[in-house]
Amino acid sequence: MERRVPEDLAVVVDADRAVLVWSDGARRLLGHESAEIVGRPVTELLAAALPPSTRRHVRDGQPWSGEVALRHRDGDRVVVRLQGTPLLDAAGGRLWLVTGSAPAHLARRTGHRPTALWDLTLSQLPVPVAVYDRQARLVAANEIMTQVMGRTEEEMRGRTLREIQPGPPFEEYDRLQREVLRTGEMIFHEDHSQAPGETRPHAWSMYLSPVKDEAGAVRGMSATVFDTTEQYWARRRLAVLNEASLRIGTTLDVTRTAEELTEVAVGGFADFVTVDLLESVALGAEPGPLPADTPVTVRRTAQRSVLGGCPESVVAAGEATRYPVGTLPLRTLAAGRATRRRPGDPELRQWLRTSPARAESMTRHLIHSVMMVPLRARGLTLGLVHFLRHRTTEPFSEDDLLLAEEIVARAAVSVDNARRYTRERRTALALQRSLLPERPPRLAALEVAYRYLPTGSGPPQAAPGADIGGDWFDVIPLSGARVALVVGDVVGPGIQASATMGRLRTAVRTLADVDLAPDELLTQLDDLVIRLDREEGPETRGAEETSGQIGATCLYAVYDPVSRRCTMARAGHPPPALVTPGGDVRILDLPAGPPLGLGGLPFESSEVLLEEDSLLALYTDGLIEAAGRDVEVGVALLRRALSDPADSLEEACDRVLRAVPSGRPADDIVLMLARTAVLGEERVRTWQLPPEPAAVSRARKIAGGQLAEWGLAEAEFAAELIVSELVTNALRYGGAPIELRLIRDATLICEVSDGSSSAPHLRRARVFDEGGRGLLLVAQLAERWGSRQTATGKTIWAELPLSDGE
Repeated sequence: MERRVPEDLAVVVDADRAVLVWSDGARRLLGHESAEIVGRPVTELLAAALPPSTRRHVRDGQPWSGEVALRHRDGDRVVVRLQGTPLLDAAGGRLWLVTGSAPAHLARRTGHRPTALWDLTLSQLPVPVAVYDRQARLVAANEIMTQVMGRTEEEMRGRTLREIQPGPPFEEYDRLQREVLRTGEMIFHEDHSQAPGETRPHAWSMYLSPVKDEAGAVRGMSATVFDTTEQYWARRRLAVLNEASLRIGTTLDVTRTAEELTEVAVGGFADFVTVDLLESVALGAEPGPLPADTPVTVRRTAQRSVLGGCPESVVAAGEATRYPVGTLPLRTLAAGRATRRRPGDPELRQWLRTSPARAESMTRHLIHSVMMVPLRARGLTLGLVHFLRHRTTEPFSEDDLLLAEEIVARAAVSVDNARRYTRERRTALALQRSLLPERPPRLAALEVAYRYLPTGSGPPQAAPGADIGGDWFDVIPLSGARVALVVGDVVGPGIQASATMGRLRTAVRTLADVDLAPDELLTQLDDLVIRLDREEGPETRGAEETSGQIGATCLYAVYDPVSRRCTMARAGHPPPALVTPGGDVRILDLPAGPPLGLGGLPFESSEVLLEEDSLLALYTDGLIEAAGRDVEVGVALLRRALSDPADSLEEACDRVLRAVPSGRPADDIVLMLARTAVLGEERVRTWQLPPEPAAVSRARKIAGGQLAEWGLAEAEFAAELIVSELVTNALRYGGAPIELRLIRDATLICEVSDGSSSAPHLRRARVFDEGGRGLLLVAQLAERWGSRQTATGKTIWAELPLSDGE
């Protein structure tokens, strides 16, 4: 049966231990009336002797407290928490005021529970346990708790935590205890702190539980404490590993990956971290073998310190340094195994002797623990990571070394991926640039400037997975002083896209030499893309099936400076922008046409009459498209940038690239600006010839006179021969109308047009043949010659080189 301890339990005892006052609460607890007890020795109420400590305090007259077993009137034992306070009567005699409260284990009749066994169990639990009363004063604590608190149970009993240990942690614990006593709800609390003399913080998990009676009233509370230091540091290590997996390798940039490694390590368990990569790795090349008898040059790729600014470092980020022969870093690199050292280590002292500045930094910043971990991935050593501690008092442990090895191993894979990506990207970029024009040609018809920005170039930061695309452009001189402008975009990134781009650019140049109309050229190019897709697709696919892996868009424009006409056709490509001499900007409305590689759909040409000094802007979709931005916004920015006058086309290109792209491009960007010129009558002369044999001599005479007028006397003989043969060919194999045109450009261009669409064929005449030598003679005299189809027939042309003076 449980006996609740009354709130008004109080007894006054004189110096002879006789009871002077017996409160009503004492009567209710023990069953004795006041008349039965007053005057009797209080020791008659004891069911067991007082503890030695209590007897000593009673003898010395000092305050005391403790659990006492009392005898109920009916013979039961009742355990009560008693507290004695010395008093003096009016005559100066010693009195004792004894008050009572329920102990942590509520007062029960001992015949129903083995109290002694319970007390022994509580005191010997291997977990710190303490019991507090309703005023948050300590009632009892087992031996483990006294060791944790650093005080004996007697020193702490009857005192609150604030009184036991003043200070922020214990004041917080005291607040939590009172919260438990007030609400009656258990509280779980975790804390980690570093005690004086300890090398690292300890972690504690506390369960603060209320102790209630059968009526549910809170009579006190218990505190159970668990040392979770190892679990805490294990969680810390797991958190660092988790952070490393999330933060390292977010980009395919070697330097950024190394910086991410330092950020994770400094935020997790080190005070100063450096990443030194082999010189070849920093440049994206394949690392070679590491001989132990040769100094190794490394580059400080990244470093980070808890102090900010890395004052501990003697090598600036980006600088190269050397690991001398026989030093600890070189041996660690060569062995490929991590090492953990303290400043007194002989091998570390030898390394410091090679650099007085490093030794001075170690001393000044009190660096007391060093780890060196090689960066290794796929059997290759990429560099070395240094971990140092100076603000953290605890040296690196074996667990820290394992953690560092795990982090560095993960980072090494990302660094190697970034290195390989850098190498492949550099190769693709070199291939692509080798397939693009190195410089714009000097042309009478157009002034051209262009810009090519590969994926990921420009400010501020590259997008993850950025790669080289397949954008291309070209400027192709055609016959009759005409010029073809080409801009295209191959689907997909990487070396394959660059290779496909090179094949398409070569095909466009070949088809341009045939002088096909823009729509016909795109039709031929579409067939080529379909064939490439079929050839490079999986073998399991049918011969007539396409995979859709190869595709492209293209814009092809031909400008004639004589007629000022520009004929254009596009295959799924953005339309060009036209800037008039007055500054008006408009996007040309061209038939869109399907992208190359779909097949079966026609392409349409559109012709525009351009004024002199008009500006054509051809570009790829990477210029106007950006993540989170509508294409129309990009087009509006382009129009605004082109509307501002610029002193040169180069400046205009730079202005557009500053205004239109949004950040670092996620796709290749090609921009080509072409300013038109016009060849007037002073450089172009045209004559109509009758379809009769006399037209040959007349044509020679006309040509000779015009060359004399232009001051091209040195070219007169060859020009007359070429004109004679071309007119003769037109009379013999062609038909009316026959037209002769001379154009003075960088070369002298002779053109003869007729009404027949039959193409000329160069053949070798035998000894006794009367014909077949005309075109052969033209080919020998001219620098270039050829033919092109026109709306009314064909034109045969030949270009004669001019001397420097001409």
